Amino acid sequence: MNPDGIVCMMMRGGTSKGAYFLADDLPANKAARDALLLRIMGSPDPRQIDGIGGADPLTSKVAVVRKSERPGIDVDYLFLQVFVDQALVSDSQNCGNILAGIGAFAIERGLVKPAESETQVRIYMENTAQTAVATIRTENGRPVYDGDARIDGVPNPAAPVFLSFADAAGSSCGALLPTGTALTEIDGVACTLIDNGMPVVVMRASDFGLTGYESRAELEAVDEVKARIEKIRLAAGPLMNLGDVSQKSVPKMTLVALPQHGGAIMTRSFIPHRVHASIGVFGALSVATACLFPESPAAALATLPDGEEKTVTVEHPTGQMDILLRLDDTQPYSLGQASFVRTARKLFDGRVFA
Repeated sequence: MNPDGIVCMMMRGGTSKGAYFLADDLPANKAARDALLLRIMGSPDPRQIDGIGGADPLTSKVAVVRKSERPGIDVDYLFLQVFVDQALVSDSQNCGNILAGIGAFAIERGLVKPAESETQVRIYMENTAQTAVATIRTENGRPVYDGDARIDGVPNPAAPVFLSFADAAGSSCGALLPTGTALTEIDGVACTLIDNGMPVVVMRASDFGLTGYESRAELEAVDEVKARIEKIRLAAGPLMNLGDVSQKSVPKMTLVALPQHGGAIMTRSFIPHRVHASIGVFGALSVATACLFPESPAAALATLPDGEEKTVTVEHPTGQMDILLRLDDTQPYSLGQASFVRTARKLFDGRVFA
């Protein structure tokens, strides 16, 4: 390994935390890269004591960024989920939280020239071949991290990061609803198999004898329920054009219930084996979308505003997330643009040793 270390920036993006690297600073060979990242994060080890990972899937994430050669795109972004207690590095999903830090990182590394007060960064997400536009505050040639925007799951305010998408639907599965319908029964459970930026299986919590308001610890303790959810996940993989998902981190599994705090829907998400402390950005986007289809098990539980443009508030264990969806009535099961607000903050910039 490099005795001088590897240039690395640690950032909080949304409700996650990860290591951000320039692609040229990592091995080009995938096996060598993954071995290096496992060493950097300290995996496999439940505590990740010999690395910079935080002993949780939400804090064991990596962004790999390069200047893009694609027309109209500023940077290419590859997301990698480094498993905590397994020697696995997965590129089978996207991460909207880590995405929130990509614009600032690109400016910090000189990949994008900042504007005076606000900079738009066009980001190609390699995992799913889709494009996001991040709008961030900039001042004196630097990203602005301080601000008054608050997101649930993060204790301190920060500058807002506006993320918008026009091509999230079917990014991993080939279609928004890969089975062609919003209602698919698996193992006697009504499910919506959906991909609006993240492959997700949406199910009613009540179908598992749960309220949907259980704490993360309570859900982690119900082994019987977790085993049944995993059985459904493995069956859903081929139906969602994902193949054998036994070694993959998708699809995510989300239980829904009636909202409790004035939102549209309550959620409890498995990512896929641990229970999420909140909910992933693209996971929330997919769940919010499922609420729009009358056949979905989520629809009967959801409280939605009127109009073609809807703000769907997804409740989760530590708060809620607002998703703005613009509908497209030109064809069934079709959506226009989706957007939401996250925040990000640079935590440290230096060298990491493996």
